[in-house]
Amino acid sequence: MEKILEAIKIDPTITYEEQSKVTGVSTRGVEWNFTKLKAQGKIKRIVPDKGGHWEVID
Repeated sequence: MEKILEAIKIDPTITYEEQSKVTGVSTRGVEWNFTKLKAQGKIKRIVPDKGGHWEVID
């Protein structure tokens, strides 16, 4: 999950597919981690799914 958070800090518009390449985790695994991070309040989505971006909450 730390790799995901770091990648979001570098590129807030990163997609699940790009995250998969960066972390070496399957796309489905990345989706699962994003869901978990959202539930923990560590990230949030800004604006709509298409054209929006992620924000890491410290």
